[in-house]
Amino acid sequence: MIYDLAIIGGGPAGYTAAELAGKNGLKIVLFEKNNLGGVCLNEGCIPTKTLLYSAKVYHTAKDSSKYGVSCDTVSFDLSKIIARKNKTVRKLTAGIKAKMLDAQIETIMGSAEIISAKIGSIEVACNNQIFIARKLLICTGSEVIVPAIPGVDKTAFWTSSEALENKEIPDTLLIIGGGVIGIEFASFFNTLGSKVIVVEMLDEILCGMDKELAALLRSDLAKKGVEFHLKTKVVAVGDHQVEIENENEKCLLEVSKILLSVGRKPVLNGFGLENLHLELKGNGLKVNEFMQTSNPDIYACGDVTGFSLLAHTAVREAEIAVEHIAGRNTKMSYKAISGVVYTNPEIAGVGKTEENLQTERINYAVKKIPMTYSGRFVAENEQGNGICKILESDDGAILGVHILGNPASEIIVIAGIAIEKGLKSEELKAMVFPHPTVGEIIKETL
Repeated sequence: MIYDLAIIGGGPAGYTAAELAGKNGLKIVLFEKNNLGGVCLNEGCIPTKTLLYSAKVYHTAKDSSKYGVSCDTVSFDLSKIIARKNKTVRKLTAGIKAKMLDAQIETIMGSAEIISAKIGSIEVACNNQIFIARKLLICTGSEVIVPAIPGVDKTAFWTSSEALENKEIPDTLLIIGGGVIGIEFASFFNTLGSKVIVVEMLDEILCGMDKELAALLRSDLAKKGVEFHLKTKVVAVGDHQVEIENENEKCLLEVSKILLSVGRKPVLNGFGLENLHLELKGNGLKVNEFMQTSNPDIYACGDVTGFSLLAHTAVREAEIAVEHIAGRNTKMSYKAISGVVYTNPEIAGVGKTEENLQTERINYAVKKIPMTYSGRFVAENEQGNGICKILESDDGAILGVHILGNPASEIIVIAGIAIEKGLKSEELKAMVFPHPTVGEIIKETL
């Protein structure tokens, strides 16, 4: 049998492409060596958000007196929190399996290896079988970066995978890296009672997010007990010890656990990619606006491109690739990809940041107000605060929107749609927002 499309990797890009292509009448074979859902569902997006929600419920219960509700004894059971996380993952994984069956996808569990690629005929081996397809989609995702810190090879450390399965709250957790994953775990473990220390080489956490709002979130977490060391390098690690230095000092910290969270890199090895001689860009596969690699019969989506390591980006890229395979030339757009950090409070942004605009020497104006201008926000966030910031061009086009405050993750899509569709501020301001909603903060800011 010759398949229309072979897909390597069953994460957000892979299973989205498989379902869409299958429902378009294409014959699909999907290879996955671990679990359907990829890192996002099994080790990333969903598990961490499940844990963070439990932490948020615990925090709300402890602070319930602010809302006129008495909770005499508030406690948590980490084993039950982990069990609920696992149940959530199983439920969603089962849903993906059902989607694959419904779209008549042939799913092969095993390690795939690309053997050869000729025009209209690509050979992939898996489980001692050879599969032939007219086109190939590579969705192999990304893996954790383990930095070459002296002592790291002799030290028991966590990555996000181990942190998600942990059954005990460490007394002191040192997180190397102040990116999205590191800060989300900092919020989780701090809420549940750990002394959390974050070491970041840059001058601010959450590189790529709005710097002003990132600093405000850091200040909020610091008030809750998280200790930050910015512009600081980890020079050595050992069991329960971390040596750090910056321009002012060098010191040794005693810790219970170490969490490495310095980023992820595309998976380019272990599936025969070397047999294709595809062009690279940066540390990932180079693709065009239709998600084609340097071989037009081979597409790549998701983290393997090394461009936007986000599940929602991967999903859209997969849609673009399948549309192109089906003969529709829709182009991929990256101008309105939202970034969200699911801490408590949340922070989200879409479009350009002030730092981007300054680097690109683009004129812009800032509109900014506290989240307390939203009645719904005040009603649901006792003593909470935050900011909504909107960046405009000289002609009133919306260039970027950045929000600190719950539920930023749910309302940032309003701004994303406006930016993607090229709406001017006056056009978005003319929309009728339901009242009372936190989303009204966008209209109020405008």
